[in-house]
Amino acid sequence: MIVGMHHVPAYRSLPLSELQARAGAADAKLEACSLCPRACGVNRKKKEVGFCGVADAAKAASWGPHFGEERPLVGRFGSGTIFLSGCNLGCIFCQNWSISHEREGKTLTDRQLAKVMLDIQAMGCHTINFVTPTHQTAAILRALVLAVDGGLTLPLVYNCGGYESIETLRLLDGVVDIYMPDVKFMDSAHAARYAQAGDYPAVVRTALLEMHRQVGDLRIDGAGIALRGLLVRHLVMPGEIAGTEAAMLFLAEKISVDTYVNVMDQYHPCHKAYDFPELTRRISPAEYKHAVRLAMQAGLSRIDGETV
Repeated sequence: MIVGMHHVPAYRSLPLSELQARAGAADAKLEACSLCPRACGVNRKKKEVGFCGVADAAKAASWGPHFGEERPLVGRFGSGTIFLSGCNLGCIFCQNWSISHEREGKTLTDRQLAKVMLDIQAMGCHTINFVTPTHQTAAILRALVLAVDGGLTLPLVYNCGGYESIETLRLLDGVVDIYMPDVKFMDSAHAARYAQAGDYPAVVRTALLEMHRQVGDLRIDGAGIALRGLLVRHLVMPGEIAGTEAAMLFLAEKISVDTYVNVMDQYHPCHKAYDFPELTRRISPAEYKHAVRLAMQAGLSRIDGETV
């Protein structure tokens, strides 16, 4: 959907007191952590860590303009991407494993993270793009309060793995403009084997429904820049391990045929993938073309990188 109106980010319509309340509610979840579906129950306020390996403060590996994202996010000046450390999934083929699994990065105070956002805005980026934000939602909201007070006006992108708590997502209702989840697996056995999250398929379905309820289909302005909505990523994996057909049918039948989907072909073995013989190869051109056809056959028409 292409729109021409000037876009005001959702959070700018919320009173600052409401943003503060959302941040407080997320922060309270850290005392017996339930920010994500793992609900580890550790007290991150006391520097205890659970599966994600991050305490209560923000931690990021890098930030700045990024031109490797989807076209509606990149535009002319790039997506203002903040690569957050840690992750609530354990994908054995993770391409960013040093950040997600080894938790490389710098711990940031709320004020420092707010400054990062404002610096990104000053660089001319189109969005603030939080990569792997789920387990750091509380820190993001706390910093957002300060950034808004400092003049932040860029839309927020929640660039996540799809393993999300509905309660946490509801704290982001009216805050996030663009949800960009992965749909990694549609089979519980595969999700357990490759991401240590057997409930992933059920969780991601529920999360997608909630995200779409909040922001709807992706809206793009006349310059091709994403303003608000849902953008879904699906990484095609060898041997149909990712469950592409089931994923595309769910999006078309339960979310919207106008869902913007990036069917991705860049899988390559890395991290611990070589411990699993079925994951030690890239996908073939034929496998990728088949995946795109499955998306089209499901009724989806907004396919990023469509080649068939």
